Amino acid sequence: MDFKLEVPTALEYFAALVQSDEHFPLLEAAASLGQDEYPELDIQDVLDHVDQLSSRLKQRLPADAGALQKLRLLNKFFFEEQGFSGNLNNYYDPDNSYLHVVLRTRRGIPISLAVLWLEVAQSLGLRAQGVGFPGHFLVKVRLPFPNEGQVVIDPFTGESLSKEELSERLVPLHAESGLLRDGHISDELLKHYLRAATPREIVARMLRNLEEVYTSHQDPERLLLVRQRLMVLLPQVHDEEEE
Repeated sequence: MDFKLEVPTALEYFAALVQSDEHFPLLEAAASLGQDEYPELDIQDVLDHVDQLSSRLKQRLPADAGALQKLRLLNKFFFEEQGFSGNLNNYYDPDNSYLHVVLRTRRGIPISLAVLWLEVAQSLGLRAQGVGFPGHFLVKVRLPFPNEGQVVIDPFTGESLSKEELSERLVPLHAESGLLRDGHISDELLKHYLRAATPREIVARMLRNLEEVYTSHQDPERLLLVRQRLMVLLPQVHDEEEE
């Protein structure tokens, strides 16, 4: 009897990855988005590449390194030594959303850079999370005692953002909403916008970025592929839209 091993389609593979929130493989799911444009893409190569980055940095860490020291070394390694930064010259290139391309060019958009940065940060034991901030995806790290607090970083530039800088970014959004207090963002509202994004929310935002790009490019074939992934990722949202 002959047994044929059927290779899953890119969409079937993606569906298997995102079926459960309990063990959602963010890096693998995000990397798999590139398979629509690059069918021969080997996802394991992407995972191995990021793992190598993590291993190289771990080898440099002092045995007694605290969270703040780890964070500083990570940012120096990721943004300065490895040269990851935002693609200012071609921000709306869809390749900025494909992690295997970002790893090769060291250029991306905030959310793709964030996914890579988060993977390395978490491998170091840092309490790092993504933040679905309006207009610009951010990352944050919770620091324990004695440096207790929260550091918010712009993955596009590698810069830390103060409470005042974060608030300034939100003011135009609420200029006429009635939610400002003497022209300023309240602590409660800022806290709301700094909540951690789930892995599913992160991948959904990556797909919506691609949806916008392919809509502006008037590319219905690629747009359909992106929307099929969104339907798989967010079936409840799709069902509600159908009603």
